[in-house]
Amino acid sequence: MAFGIKRAELQIWKAAVTRGEIAFLTHYWLDPRFPNINTVTKVGCSDLVKLTAWCKAHNLNPDYIHDRQPYPHYDLIGPRQKEILKQEQLWHHLERFKLL
Repeated sequence: MAFGIKRAELQIWKAAVTRGEIAFLTHYWLDPRFPNINTVTKVGCSDLVKLTAWCKAHNLNPDYIHDRQPYPHYDLIGPRQKEILKQEQLWHHLERFKLL
């Protein structure tokens, strides 16, 4: 279950993904499979070659890309989420969702 984002933020992310950009969307998230995780960052891009390259550049397994058209994405959770948000200098995501 996703929450903590506005419709406009989701629309901006979807538009960027559709344009073939690497786009980030962080939101609160509850999933019983991950009881200690309460946020996820969706890294989306409609260009699967570009998204795969992004995953490899961050030492992430591209086999975990969710190829859900029209918004393919990779879910970042846990310590790697924080690490990559820092690498990408997405301070707003880190601050807003209390990941620092």
